[in-house]
Amino acid sequence: MRKLVFDIETRNTFEEVGGRDPLLLDISIVVVYDYQDDKYYSYTQEELSKLWPLLEQIDLLIGFNSDYFDIPLLNKYYPGDLTKIASLDILAEIRKSLGKRVSLDMIAAGTLNRGKISHGLEAVEWWKQGRIEDIRKYCEEDVHITKDVYDYARANNHLKYKIVNEIREFYLDATKWEESVKTGGLNFTLPF
Repeated sequence: MRKLVFDIETRNTFEEVGGRDPLLLDISIVVVYDYQDDKYYSYTQEELSKLWPLLEQIDLLIGFNSDYFDIPLLNKYYPGDLTKIASLDILAEIRKSLGKRVSLDMIAAGTLNRGKISHGLEAVEWWKQGRIEDIRKYCEEDVHITKDVYDYARANNHLKYKIVNEIREFYLDATKWEESVKTGGLNFTLPF
């Protein structure tokens, strides 16, 4: 099974675009981790056409808050239809199990004993300052954390989150995350 973990940073904020719809935003960087070759790749908005062939070959797209944010935003640029590619939103799975949303930073602190190195609003400021490599590094670290959280959940069927100075553990049935995914073919979501 070819799996891809991804995250997106933007050039602007919801406040700047006057709404909460991710389609109003513009991409600064997309970082992906490809399990097949154990490598990270990054793409600016102007380089996204280099990402499309890879997306056509994957079996599962993995993200954190990706159903609401990352997939719709990336689909705005994609000439095919990302919703036809199997995906897993770890935050949606957490919400099903826990009954509430918790941040990636809280999950990373509880499960992996490390935190995020920054936050999305700072990445927008970096964009305005031309600090593309800082955005790339931050986004890659978020993808690394998301991958490690995914791997941990698959191996242990639980995650942890840190709230104040307390770590709370909760059950998460990750055994079925990959069961229904069709493997070994092209997605054919691009127009021919």
